[in-house]
Amino acid sequence: MNDSAIWHPFTPLVGHREPLLVTSAHGCYLHTSDGRRILDAISSWWVNLHGHAHPYIAQAIASQANQLEHVIFAGFTHEPAIRLANRLLQILPSNQSKVFFSDNGSTATEVAMKMAFQYFYNQKIHKPKIIAFEGAYHGDTFGAMSVGDRSPFNAPFQPYLFEVEFVPLPNEENEESVFALFKTLISSGEIGAFIFEPLVQGASGMRMYSASWLDQAIAFAQANEVICIADEVFTGFGRTGKLFASDYLSYKPDIICLSKGITGGFMPLGVTTCTAQIQSAYYSEDILKTFFHGHSYTANPLACAAANASLELLLSEQCQSNIRHITLCHEQFIQENRHLPLVRGMRQLGTILAIEINQTGATSYFHEARNSLYYYFLDRNILLRPLGNVLYIVPPYIITDGELAWIYQELIKLLKN
Repeated sequence: MNDSAIWHPFTPLVGHREPLLVTSAHGCYLHTSDGRRILDAISSWWVNLHGHAHPYIAQAIASQANQLEHVIFAGFTHEPAIRLANRLLQILPSNQSKVFFSDNGSTATEVAMKMAFQYFYNQKIHKPKIIAFEGAYHGDTFGAMSVGDRSPFNAPFQPYLFEVEFVPLPNEENEESVFALFKTLISSGEIGAFIFEPLVQGASGMRMYSASWLDQAIAFAQANEVICIADEVFTGFGRTGKLFASDYLSYKPDIICLSKGITGGFMPLGVTTCTAQIQSAYYSEDILKTFFHGHSYTANPLACAAANASLELLLSEQCQSNIRHITLCHEQFIQENRHLPLVRGMRQLGTILAIEINQTGATSYFHEARNSLYYYFLDRNILLRPLGNVLYIVPPYIITDGELAWIYQELIKLLKN
């Protein structure tokens, strides 16, 4: 089957192998047209929670398709969306009270920023600036790129991105100086919002920072009427060991962005939730204070049905036990292998395990080790998609001890060289 008509994401047009043709997928495995069985150790870009083609989610989608496949969501509503919104609010931080649907993680963050900016606009308050972390990734639409790290990914578009105040990601050495800079920026009175990936910056190499620093930052920001936006597109739905990374915090964000794992990897869906305080700025008889944002497939019933089924699986004791077990396995792997020759460093939170390879050059997506590491594991029928010289495992929650052991064994073979 000829793939030449397709333009694939994040893929150079020259110098790469032809894409593998996947004919089916079940559990943790992708099955290709040439008979290979590839272990998906990254949950297909972090979306798959319960394994591929999980029958419970598949059946929920099939049943919904026979009843209502889609309807415009302006002026209409439907049961799958109502049920999903209410269930999300039951498990999200208790300050969240409203749910806005969109299509993917990037649009979830776009919605969040627009909510925040218009919150002040509707009240005739001038707070035009936003704070983000260096190394951030919030998506590929223009607003999301603006609050993301300035890098070769968005270099062609940088003249068109809006101004953002970037602060370094805090670590043990710079926490005090970063917080001092953060306070100075907010004390200017011009900052309207602070957007962050809570505790883990995924795309920049699974970089991690402390909950205590983030708590302190959110507390100061909210005390100065700065809206705090948690981009939980990656960290949501159990990846960090808790249902949401925000569950590690005492001070909760005002707006939360969700996608990726929300449907268990079956359907595209984005969600942005907010507090009643945020929505209060839109309650007006003045039609111009309406939040004019929407998508054709907003709250698609099939996607909502998939999300409802995935949530049932996620909240089961079996799945929660699996998450705890994966966490313990990762912790043990680090304890036993942190001193291997090729290891520059290891870090872990919940089901996320990251290993920085000790090769020359700074950690970067464009590190020359990336392609060789990717193909090294793919040739061994394991899908790991390195972030530069950072290997990471983000497995489906159904992964077995034997499958984890296989991944670990192949990692150890590489790291001993």
